[in-house]
Amino acid sequence: MGTEMMDKHSPSATAPVAPTFWQAFVYWLRLGFLSFGGPAGQIALMHEDLVERKRWISEKRYLHALNYCMVLPGPEAQQLATYIGWLMHRTWGGLVAGGLFVLPSLLILIALSWVYMAWGHVPAVAGVLYGIKPAVTAIVVSAAVRIGSRALKNRWLWGIAMAAFVAIFALGVPFPLIVGVAGLVGYLGGRYAPAQFAVGGGHSATQQAHAPAVIDDDTPMPAHARFTWGRFWRVLMVCLGLWALGIGGLTLLLGWDAVLTQMAWFFTKAALMTFGGAYAVLPYVYQGAVEHFQWLTPTQMLAGLALGETTPGPLIMVVSYVGFVGGWTQAIFGPEALPLAGVAAAGVVTFFTFLPSFLFIFLGAPFIESTHGNLKFTAPLTGITAAVVGVIVNLAVFFAYHVLWPQGFGGRFEGAAAVIGVGAALALFRFKIGVIPVVLASGVAGLIWRLAV
Repeated sequence: MGTEMMDKHSPSATAPVAPTFWQAFVYWLRLGFLSFGGPAGQIALMHEDLVERKRWISEKRYLHALNYCMVLPGPEAQQLATYIGWLMHRTWGGLVAGGLFVLPSLLILIALSWVYMAWGHVPAVAGVLYGIKPAVTAIVVSAAVRIGSRALKNRWLWGIAMAAFVAIFALGVPFPLIVGVAGLVGYLGGRYAPAQFAVGGGHSATQQAHAPAVIDDDTPMPAHARFTWGRFWRVLMVCLGLWALGIGGLTLLLGWDAVLTQMAWFFTKAALMTFGGAYAVLPYVYQGAVEHFQWLTPTQMLAGLALGETTPGPLIMVVSYVGFVGGWTQAIFGPEALPLAGVAAAGVVTFFTFLPSFLFIFLGAPFIESTHGNLKFTAPLTGITAAVVGVIVNLAVFFAYHVLWPQGFGGRFEGAAAVIGVGAALALFRFKIGVIPVVLASGVAGLIWRLAV
């Protein structure tokens, strides 16, 4: 057994066979249904699958792609999937990986939104959500530990992570500013302390001792990943053309002031403002969708957040719920076609929210691949990754507070939720149980508790 473990993690281990397009398709489809835990949990899940188990990509290449996705507006986990899919199987690979990351969540949210709007508050659903929320908190904590253990290799990077946590938790510093400062510190560190800001944080000997991967540290750049200005302009024109075709078609068919057209324009702007993840843009969405356009009520918005937190896919998918409820409440196709109105609005919102994500990956990924191993470019990204660890810890604290004290510290402490959360954490950390069994078991526990009381 000891020999097997040694061989598994030895640099001399046999390189895995590169997956076919359809093998990757099956994996991305499965991931779309299993990607619970918000971006942190999803990034951790992909790391476990793609780096540790399947070995489709090495640690360094994975972190290099992740660092780029962290500085983009939009859902970083979905963008990371798009990046890796593109790197392995060209443009179609990226479209499949990014699309399947979103599609299951869209279908599930449409179904749940339909149930919510048609039948209202169901105690059984509330019980399941009660149990899932502390599990999601445990998943986020697990992700912080997993990513932090790999990204924070020295006291410099630990210091950046702690400073980022204090900045966002105690001082309320905007995430883009945290990213900018961390990138600047990384740049200066790469110049004056390069050993500390190289990928691996000065532990290169340890980092090199890994089993070979399909896309390894020294794997030559594939032809499709090379940056060319011709490809750059083609991608830009196609994406802008799709956007113009979509919003132009809605304007011609329905008019500029129509609900669907306004949703398309509003969520295009929202997609370009999502620096720092979903929680950074949710206040903007709330202000526009609830207060300005009045597509839904505050209570309906809160219900959407609960659904978004506990369904697979990026948390920003809550915008699909906003679209569905907005289309339903506005009865855009008349009172006899409320479900159809909801589905149409959810589809429009999802398309215009995620189109920029594909644009950023297909435009920028070739350039980012060309910087692999170049300390001048990687050091700022290493600093950003360290800061993101602190931000993930803040997210875990945010979840824990709202799960354990839903009415604030002055309200009742949810002891049952705490027990479920501790149990989920033990399952993840001590017994290495997968995310989905933990989420399902926690949901059942929450249901039993709510029905019992």
